[in-house]
Amino acid sequence: MLLGLSAITLVAGLAAPRDAAAGTIKGTVVLKGTTPELKKLAVTIDQYVCGKEKNPEDLVLSPQGGIRSAVVWLDKPPAAAGGEALPSTTSMDQKECMFAPRVVVVPAGGKADFLNSDRLLHNLHATPTANPPFNRTQPKGRTISISFSHPEIIRVTCDLHSWMRGWVVVAEHPFYALTNGAGEFELRGLPAGRYTLKVWQERLGTISKDVVVGDQDPTAVTVEMPAR
Repeated sequence: MLLGLSAITLVAGLAAPRDAAAGTIKGTVVLKGTTPELKKLAVTIDQYVCGKEKNPEDLVLSPQGGIRSAVVWLDKPPAAAGGEALPSTTSMDQKECMFAPRVVVVPAGGKADFLNSDRLLHNLHATPTANPPFNRTQPKGRTISISFSHPEIIRVTCDLHSWMRGWVVVAEHPFYALTNGAGEFELRGLPAGRYTLKVWQERLGTISKDVVVGDQDPTAVTVEMPAR
């Protein structure tokens, strides 16, 4: 009798319906077209810390053309899609006169901790449209925390070092992802259905791509961003 119950339990487990919110979009963002010439940036101040030149980081590619630090998100996800909450706090450092990482994602209502690991003075300057602007002097070792209430993409600069650029992407919902060094990303917890992906990259702009999440999991997608 116990064996029969075990068999029934096993069959019931196998027959259980698939979680309606278990779908995953797993993709890669790649460059389409000729790779633009990326000239080094001249450093004219504080060379004892910053060096004499910097590699441009506004477009970083893998050997296969994958785009690093592109932001991918769902346009208008359905209410039924739960999604794993994004961390409420992120951090961005300043190392050798570059923002590191260059792009961060924080949910609306979250905050970014800005650090300064350099042995010189920096400042944080941004002029958002949906969130309050800021312009803060930052000596070495000081952490400056800034909260963001409204979704938007914000450029952060240092007035003392003109080549420095960083980006804070304030997310409207949990379905945001930042591509890794190979251009790969993953969005989890999606019901089956048709979605529109938005992809932003600081040099290449924003594009859209439709994708269908079906019974096969994960759903593979390649997003091509035209070279500029």
